[in-house]
Amino acid sequence: MTDEELVVGMSKGNQAAFEALIHRYHAPLLGYLERMLRDRKKAEDVVQDTFLKLLTQLKTRKIPEKIKPWLYQVATNQCRDYWKSSSYKSEKQVIDKLPDQQSGDPSVVELFERQESRKEFLEKLDELSKNQKEIVFLRFYQELKYQEIAETLEMPLGTVKSNLYHALKKLKTSIGRKEEVSHARSHR
Repeated sequence: MTDEELVVGMSKGNQAAFEALIHRYHAPLLGYLERMLRDRKKAEDVVQDTFLKLLTQLKTRKIPEKIKPWLYQVATNQCRDYWKSSSYKSEKQVIDKLPDQQSGDPSVVELFERQESRKEFLEKLDELSKNQKEIVFLRFYQELKYQEIAETLEMPLGTVKSNLYHALKKLKTSIGRKEEVSHARSHR
């Protein structure tokens, strides 16, 4: 069944349609939100809220035409609202004051290096604008099409493509600088 058929079934009270839609989108939404929020519990809460908003939408308003972009749009907006909230700002202050901890266990060196690479990449993503970061996550982690991203973020298709181009260029430049530094260090 298509997403739209499932949503129509949901609007008529079909529990199986609701469960099928949750099965289809729970994991992808959770993965997206974990990357955006870097907090699994908060991501799970936002996924649940997203599906609750869909139910509310179906009871009180019209059925969304394209459900996938609609779900990601609601989830993205909830992230934005969270980042503006006072609770996020106070949590961030506490986290920023914590010292970085590194594993000293030599048996996990390779795993640690992979984690460091991932951490460094996520830090590079943080250098992007919010729009650029959202577009990168939606395109490469969630595999949304350009038009779906445009609908999700409510921006013109050209703006999505332009933002993605500039984000990738910025990441490539940033990663290139890091490789030059590490290459120079290894040849000393």
